[in-house]
Amino acid sequence: MRPIRVLTWHIHGNYLLYLSRAAVEFHIPVKAGPFEGYGGRGSTFPFPENVREVPAEAVRDGEFDCILFQTRRNYEVDQFEILSDRQRRLPRIYLEHDPPREHPTDTRHWFDEPDGLLVHVTPFNRLMWDSGRTPTRVIDHGVFVPEGVRYTGELDQGIVVINHLRSRGRLLGADVFEEARRSVPLELVGMDAQSIGGWGEVHPMELAAFESRYRFFFNPIRWTSLGLAVIEAMTLGMPIVGLATTEMAAAIEDGVSGHVDTDVGRLVEKMRLLLENPGEARRMGHEARRRALERFHIDRFAADWEATFSLVTGRARPGAIRVAPGLALGMGMGATG
Repeated sequence: MRPIRVLTWHIHGNYLLYLSRAAVEFHIPVKAGPFEGYGGRGSTFPFPENVREVPAEAVRDGEFDCILFQTRRNYEVDQFEILSDRQRRLPRIYLEHDPPREHPTDTRHWFDEPDGLLVHVTPFNRLMWDSGRTPTRVIDHGVFVPEGVRYTGELDQGIVVINHLRSRGRLLGADVFEEARRSVPLELVGMDAQSIGGWGEVHPMELAAFESRYRFFFNPIRWTSLGLAVIEAMTLGMPIVGLATTEMAAAIEDGVSGHVDTDVGRLVEKMRLLLENPGEARRMGHEARRRALERFHIDRFAADWEATFSLVTGRARPGAIRVAPGLALGMGMGATG
């Protein structure tokens, strides 16, 4: 049987890299200019051969089995610009990467399709979105890190990995970072990090080796999905310190794989303890890696996506997968390992 052919857009490079581990063909549209989602494979990530470029103007002539939307623009604008009428009737999945922004509990998702599927990347996100009549499921993240790269923690510093932290402000915890940095040594890595005294950008394929030397990973973000950077650090064996908000409160076992709290002062105290006690940091890092391999293993992630694409395209065995309508959480297929 030939692979399922999925048309999607290149929105999040790291996520697309992990998604490409599924035994599916991904076709991504390409066009010249600064258009979000149309940059093609690019040179940053080592995508395998099942990620294939297609000129945007040729998409309507292509043969696909499923459309995977990843942004509101994909759904409300892009599909009408590049898909044919026939393609817009194909099975449709909307991958929602984030929790709601307008209101944390009362925001109705715009993907209102009882014959479609809305995939959330964390149980928290599905809990907070009003998914209406659209069937939903959760596919937890899955990651991998370079072979042979593991936590060493010899540097008496914590590390923070966020792009454009200064301009993204309170949402991403710029003020939390500054408050903590006044009391403990923290290195900031990411795009534009230099503007607030950070290191700057590290190539994604080199980040694991770079950050593994730091004593702990600090996540100051108030409101977002569970970041891939957090899970990658866990997989390396790094202890995690962060705010006990969104899915972080469930992903990190406080006092076991790291520390989570809503009081920045208490988090600073815990960071100091990790700096003073490398052995405790290694113990927590070991537990973080154990948890990551249990919940965020790349093979489980790929299998979940393969099963989901099989479901929506009609290739799944009858009764093999159940999908929850709206917020009927007890019926869902949340793949939390």
